[in-house]
Amino acid sequence: MNKAAMPVQLLKIIKEQSETPLPSHLQKENLQHLQEGCDYTNRYIQGIITLSYPLTKLRDGTDFFKIVLQDSDNLSSQINSINVLIYGKMAEDCAKIIRHGETFIVAGFKVVKLPTAREDGRHDCHLEVSEEAGSAIYIYTKPGINAASETASLSVAPKYVYTPLNHLKDGTIVNLYGVVKFFKPPYISKGTDYCSVVTLVDPSNAKLTCSLFNGNLDSLPKIYKVGDIVRFHRIKIREYNGQMQGITSGGFASLTFDGTVGAPVVPRTSSRVYTFMDEEQKTIEELRIWAASNISISGPAAKLSGVQPMLFFDLTCQLVGKAKVDGSSFLLKVWDGTKCPYPTWKVPVEAKDLEGEKVLLQQLRNLAVDILVYDNHVQLAESLKVGSFLRIYSIHTKQASADNKDVSHIEFHLHGGTCYGRGIGVLPESNPDVKELKAFLESVDLTDDLELHLQRCQQLSVTVLTDHQDLSNTELKTITRSPAPQQYRIRAKLRTYKPQKLHQSVKLHCSKCNSLQEVPDRDAFDLILHDSAGTAPNPELHNTSWYESVTWTTQDQKKREIAIHFVKRDEMLQHPEDTLLMIEGGTLKEIWKLAKRFKCVIPVRSTEDDLELLDLSAPFLLQGNVKYYGCKQCSTPKPMKNLSSIAAEQQPSWEPTEIAQVLGIQLLQYVFVMKFTLVDETGALNAYLFDYEKFFQIPASEILTNNFLQQKMQMTMNTLCPPGRKLGDLPWLECFIRSYNVRDEMKNQVYYQIFDTTVAEDVV
Repeated sequence: MNKAAMPVQLLKIIKEQSETPLPSHLQKENLQHLQEGCDYTNRYIQGIITLSYPLTKLRDGTDFFKIVLQDSDNLSSQINSINVLIYGKMAEDCAKIIRHGETFIVAGFKVVKLPTAREDGRHDCHLEVSEEAGSAIYIYTKPGINAASETASLSVAPKYVYTPLNHLKDGTIVNLYGVVKFFKPPYISKGTDYCSVVTLVDPSNAKLTCSLFNGNLDSLPKIYKVGDIVRFHRIKIREYNGQMQGITSGGFASLTFDGTVGAPVVPRTSSRVYTFMDEEQKTIEELRIWAASNISISGPAAKLSGVQPMLFFDLTCQLVGKAKVDGSSFLLKVWDGTKCPYPTWKVPVEAKDLEGEKVLLQQLRNLAVDILVYDNHVQLAESLKVGSFLRIYSIHTKQASADNKDVSHIEFHLHGGTCYGRGIGVLPESNPDVKELKAFLESVDLTDDLELHLQRCQQLSVTVLTDHQDLSNTELKTITRSPAPQQYRIRAKLRTYKPQKLHQSVKLHCSKCNSLQEVPDRDAFDLILHDSAGTAPNPELHNTSWYESVTWTTQDQKKREIAIHFVKRDEMLQHPEDTLLMIEGGTLKEIWKLAKRFKCVIPVRSTEDDLELLDLSAPFLLQGNVKYYGCKQCSTPKPMKNLSSIAAEQQPSWEPTEIAQVLGIQLLQYVFVMKFTLVDETGALNAYLFDYEKFFQIPASEILTNNFLQQKMQMTMNTLCPPGRKLGDLPWLECFIRSYNVRDEMKNQVYYQIFDTTVAEDVV
C-alpha cells in the first residue's frame, strides 16, 4: 500500500503548514451543512480533538474507538462539535497515536442522524469511519513529538477551568477537583448500569455528593479510600432539596490520585487519552496538605487478627476461594496472613462447588475466613478472580453459637445495600497496600500446624528460656533460704499476679535517675495543648532552609491559628512515612490524625527566636500510636533548630532516641511492672517482672493505644494463669529469676526479678 492510500496518516506541521498536502480531490465540508444520506467520499471534516474514549471491542470482535471533534473555525456557533465513531484497524491505529488538542481530518465518512436531540452542544448526527468504507484520517502533529508512544497530552491540550465546590450552580456542566470524604464502591443499580456514590469536599468548606452511572465498570472513578483526590471533567450539577448534587453527563471523565502527602502524582484512569497539565500537580499537592488536617481518615484497615464480635470494619485481603451458596448469597474465602483470635464459621458448601486451588485452601484452613455476601453484592462477587486482591468495606462480625455445642464462633457478613459504604473493591497489584500485603503473605510459613504446636508447648512449658541453658532447676524453698544476689532457673506455676487490670502495669522508666512514673492521661496532654494554642505562630519562623510551613485559621468560633512545619531533605518534601513535622496550635484530635499519616509529629510553640517543645508533661514526640515522653529531672530541652542536623543526613531515620538526643531530652521508656506469685511443690515466692517487650513479645510502648495488643496480653495471662483452675491444672512456667538486696531504714530486704525469659510464641 503506498503512502497516499494509507488510512491513518500523521502529517507534520512546519512553519504552520503541512509538510505533506492533502490529496487534491478532497474538498472541505462545513459541520453545519452535514446531512444523512449524502455522499461524502471526496469531502472532509476538519477539527480539534477535545475528547476520546477507551478503545473497546463490539460483540462481533470489531475494534471501536470514539472521539469528539470540535470545529475550530466556528467556535461561536451553537453546534460546534460532533462525535466520530471509528471502526476496525483504523480504531486501533487512532487509539495509539491521537492526542488531545491535535488537528484531526476525516474524509470518506458516513453521516448518521441520531434519534434524539443533543443537549450537550454536539451535532445531532455522528460520523462513522472505517477502512472498509474507504475512509481516510489525517492527523497534524508537530516536530519532536512521538505521538505513537504517548498516552497523555501535556502541553498541547486545551486549558480547563476548575470550579470550587462553593461556586457550583444548578444546571451547569463543570470541571472540578475534590477530596473524597465518603464513597460507595461501584454496585449494580436498579437498571443495568454500575453506580458509584462519592461525597467530595475542598478548602472552600463546601460539600458535593455525586451519583455516577456507567454501563462499563472501568469507566467509573477508581477510588480506594477516603482521602483520595478526584478530578471530574464535564460533571452536571443540579440542585435537589437545597443541596447541589453531581451526576454524570455526556463526556464525563475522571482521574483519581492518592491523597497521601508525598506519594507519586500518578492518575488512575480507564481512558487511554487524558489531559494533565504541569500546574495541576501543584493543585494535587495543595489538596493533599489541606486534607491531611481536615479529613478524618479512619486509619489502616483492620487485620483479621484484630477483629472482635459486633464490629464493622474494612479488610484488605486476597481471595483464595469462592462458591455460590444460594440465589441471594455468595461465599468468598479470603486471608490477610494473620489469624483471627476467635473460632470462625465455615460456610457449608460442596467441595465441587468451591473454586480455588485445593492445596492452598488446605494449607490456609486455619488462616482463611469465610465471608458471606448478600443481595446486590452477589453479581460482583461472582465475577471476582481467585487470587485477586480486594478491599471489602463494612464487613460485619457476628458472634453465634455452633449447633448443639456450647462453643461460640465469629461469622463474617457483607450485608445487602450500600449503607456506610458497604461494597467490594478490586485493588490493582500496583496499589501500595497490595504491595505491602503481598510481601507479608509471602513471608507467612504455611508448613507448621500451629494448633498442634501450641498444644505441645502447653504440655511442656508456656515460657521459653533465652539464655543460661547450663543452669539446672532450683526449688523455690532453696531460693528463699539463700543469700542474695544470685541467679536461678526455676520450674513453677503462676498462682496470682498484680495488677489484675493489665493496662495499669505500664509505667515510664528513666534509666538515668532510675525513677518510675505513671503514664500521663490524655486530659493532661489536652490541657497543655489548649494552653499552648494561646501563643500565635510567629510568621518570622516559617519556611526556613530545612522545613516548609503551611498555616491556616480554623472556621470555628475560636479562630485558632495552626501552623504545620514539614521538615525537608535536599530541599524536597518526603513521603509521609519518611516525614517529620512540627505543629503549633493543634488539638489532640488533629495531632492524632497527623500521627497516623506521617512518621513523626512534634507539638511545638513559637518564641521570638525559634520553635520550642511544650511542657515535658506532654509527649515531645508522637510516632504512630506511641507518645514519647522525656524525664523532667534529667532533660535539658534545646531549640528545634537542632533537628536540622538530622534532616541534613542522607537518609534520616527519625528514631526517637536520636531525636531525643539532639533535643536534649532524656527519653523515658515504657515498661511492664508486675508482681508474680510463683509456686512449686516446695514453696512460694513473689517475683517482679520489669520488662520492655521481651517477656510478652509485645512492646510496652504500644499497649495503651492498641485494643488488639491489650486483648493479646489478656489472653496470654489467661494462658499463664487460667482463671478458675485448680493449682494442679495450671501450666508450668520455666524462667530465670535473680535475687537482689534492697536496704531500707530498718533492715535488709531480698527481692526477686524475672529475666531472660519469654512467653512461648504460640501462646501469644
